[in-house]
Amino acid sequence: MSFDMWGDVALAVLGGAIRVGTPFLFVSLGECLTEKSGRINLGLEGVLVLSAMAGFGGSYLTGNVWLGVLLAGVVGAMLAMLHGLLCLLPRVNDIATGIALMLLGTGLAFYLGKPLIQPQAPQIPSIDLGMWSDSAQVQAALRINALFPIGVLLAVLMAWAFANTRWGLIVRMAGDSSDAARALGYSVNTVRVLATTVGGFIAGMGGASLSLYYPGSWNEGLSSGQGLIAVALVIFARWRPVACLGAALLFGGAGALGPALQSVGISAGYHLFNAVPYALTLLILIWTCSPKRSLQGAPMELNVSR
Repeated sequence: MSFDMWGDVALAVLGGAIRVGTPFLFVSLGECLTEKSGRINLGLEGVLVLSAMAGFGGSYLTGNVWLGVLLAGVVGAMLAMLHGLLCLLPRVNDIATGIALMLLGTGLAFYLGKPLIQPQAPQIPSIDLGMWSDSAQVQAALRINALFPIGVLLAVLMAWAFANTRWGLIVRMAGDSSDAARALGYSVNTVRVLATTVGGFIAGMGGASLSLYYPGSWNEGLSSGQGLIAVALVIFARWRPVACLGAALLFGGAGALGPALQSVGISAGYHLFNAVPYALTLLILIWTCSPKRSLQGAPMELNVSR
């Protein structure tokens, strides 16, 4: 390929990293908050799919895309809260409950969303950051989802809150030492349920991005396991919100590699390039699960670290 073609591929991957990475960003931030409190939620795939359906339905029925985004967040929060409450029961395992709710969320979404497969709903607007350029490729690469800047701001705000606020300290304490939190008079169960619920709301906004921006429609194969990949992203980011942003862009760029190459006429091995995000997930899990690294940065109350 010529230098110009490589430049076009790079721009396409950059634009795709933001476009494809936005749902990863919101879901990983939601899971980061949940795990910081000492609870793991593997039901995020169900949260993502059900929220995507609810957001699309809300936007379609009301004609207002932001009401759809809000509804997606509320539905995600409700399913996540159910997970948090069930995990309070005796002898209930976080991971098993999360898998059950993943199946519940996807099943409900598929059943309730059948009437929404054909209709078109108002979409989340784009922010054009490339208007300064005469290049169509630059303009396309810098045409970003309006939710993306919100996600970036949220990542920075969460990082600051964990390090500098009493609320952040309480969440971290519940995740690192439940005994210390109880000794100071805090209800660990309340903290974890609230963190799980808010994390579900954040993840639900990622679902809205799927159905209301890219690919911008509702169908049963919308998520393709992105909720589960987001759990791996949190481990890769070492439970740091700003690092979740970088991890989301990395996976978004990996997902955009196949379409970017196809845009310049390289179609050989297209389906293999589409598998790059999943191969990358496996490689990262192998790398991060080294005996020397597996617990680095992990909240000590997580079931996976006890």
